[in-house]
Formats: sequence, C-alpha cells, structure tokens
Amino acid sequence: MPSREFATFAAGCFWGVEKLFAREFGPKGATTAVGYMGGTSTSPTYQAVCSGATGHAEALQLQYDPSKIEYASLVDFFYRIHDPRQRNRQGNDVGTQYRSVIFTHTPEQERIAREVTDKARQHWKSIATEIVPASTWYPAEDYHQSYLDKTPNGYECPMHRVRQWMEIEGL
Repeated sequence: MPSREFATFAAGCFWGVEKLFAREFGPKGATTAVGYMGGTSTSPTYQAVCSGATGHAEALQLQYDPSKIEYASLVDFFYRIHDPRQRNRQGNDVGTQYRSVIFTHTPEQERIAREVTDKARQHWKSIATEIVPASTWYPAEDYHQSYLDKTPNGYECPMHRVRQWMEIEGL
C-alpha cells in the first residue's frame, strides 16, 4: 500500500476550497474532507464554529501520496486559490473561521510551508496566513462533505478561484 500523508489548509469557506483542491489533486489520488481545526471546543458544530465561539477555522484536509503529489505544490496551490492578505475573512465571508492557515503535520511540512510562503511574498506583498502545527481534526457534518458537488448552485465565495502567479503581481 502506498504511503499516505495529510495536508490541512484553511482558506475561507471550506466548500469552495474543497472543490478546487479535489478538482486539481483528485485525479492524482488525493482525497478531501472538510472540517474544523485550530479551536478550543472538543465538539465543534458548524453553527458553533460560525458563531466564532469555538476558535476553529473551516478547513480542508487532504490525504495524498507524497510520491505522486509534492507538499510544496499543495502549498503553492493554496496561495493561488484565495487572498492570503485578508485577516479573518475571504471577500464577504468575515470571521475567525475564515482565516488563512496552513496546519502542518510534520516539521518537514512546516519547513516547506515557510519556504513556499517566502516565495509567495514575491507575489502577494503582505500575507496574513498563519503557519501552525495541526491540532485535533474534527470532520464537518456529512452535508458539508463535497457540498458543491451535491449542490451545484450552492454558495461559492468569489475569492476562491485558481489564479496564475502573473495575475497576482502587485496585489
């Protein structure tokens, strides 16, 4: 059985983040799930997370084969699908649950995340993204999993789209 690793990112509303990562990395064998990380509650729910009371971020967790997908490519993609300059928001979605975070699972992931972040600063002049060790993962309720596949006309944050680095220059 191939080796599998986890990568966890928060970049605003988890529905759009999951859709973009699944489209890009699903064909390479990555699986996605949405959930909550980085807070204090031991039983977060969507309603509680949205209230800001739990401190959790809406997050995406990928399980992937590192022989097929490099962690650095996941971090690079993360920076290209949202606006990492915004603290606790993405577009009209405002609150700590929408903050930009890279949750690292290993010291190697932290090193790579910091390297890619330094390179991203060449494009995004200021970055509010936090890089912190992963904490307990809480899967979101079933109706949130693959939500935009199940609800094609569901809400998508307009900030979530794949950008080329040349589009970002000067922002």
